[in-house]
Amino acid sequence: ELERIHAFPNHPFKVLDDERMDMLVESIRENGILNPVIVRPDKNGDYEMISGHRRLHAAGIVGLSKIPAIVKEMSDDEAIIKMVDANIQREEILPSERAFSFKMKMEAMSRQGSRVDLTCGTEFHKLDAMNKKTRETIGDEAGMTGRQVTKYIRLTELISTILDLVDSKKITLTMGVDLSYLDEQVQKWVYEYYRDNGFLKPVQVEALRNQQNLSNASQYSIISIMNDALPKKNTAAKVSFTEKKLDKYFPSHYSAKDRETVIIQLLEQWSEAQKAIQ
Repeated sequence: ELERIHAFPNHPFKVLDDERMDMLVESIRENGILNPVIVRPDKNGDYEMISGHRRLHAAGIVGLSKIPAIVKEMSDDEAIIKMVDANIQREEILPSERAFSFKMKMEAMSRQGSRVDLTCGTEFHKLDAMNKKTRETIGDEAGMTGRQVTKYIRLTELISTILDLVDSKKITLTMGVDLSYLDEQVQKWVYEYYRDNGFLKPVQVEALRNQQNLSNASQYSIISIMNDALPKKNTAAKVSFTEKKLDKYFPSHYSAKDRETVIIQLLEQWSEAQKAIQ
């Protein structure tokens, strides 16, 4: 029964009523649910969803009372790893979904590895090596490097409004990673800057990252750093001549090229005269 299934705690994958959900709903109406969801029994006699949150949501929209399910006994960490692996292969994964799912899986795998290591005495450098190996394992299974996994996990340090900018591609993944190293208050000011100005440039984020200490910075100083990082506009004086202005100096049969040649010659003579005076 649908009412006996509850969502996985802190489930990082979003269930959205978008076009893809509409397609899933129509598919279930026509063909039913072809792939069973995966659940595990909980302590209350109900079930926790491991894989199939979108199918469960669509089944509710269609009006089904029951859904085909595979019931598996799993530990908490086994459930986390299974939940991530079952969802990470979806066609469209948001950076935020990938970030939090990688973090959850890494913490679960690290806990499993720590319990094994405790039998032979765990040291800090062993834990570091284990975490590195865990990242590489997660990366291999997701088709990326351990370094890329680390970058995604960094996104979990962003405030939600900036993370939304990464998801919506208003700023790049690299910019999001760089901003994740800034204090929460500084991140809030950066978002306010984006909201008020409508843009955030990579060079501005780089300028903030290059600052030695921003923990005691004011909002004014943050804005100043960001504004100073922008390319300076060319303030050189612009001179233009309308055809009407030049008509009284040139014969009517002179072309634009002829006029340009004469003007350049006269400017060269003027320049040489100025040098002679100096």
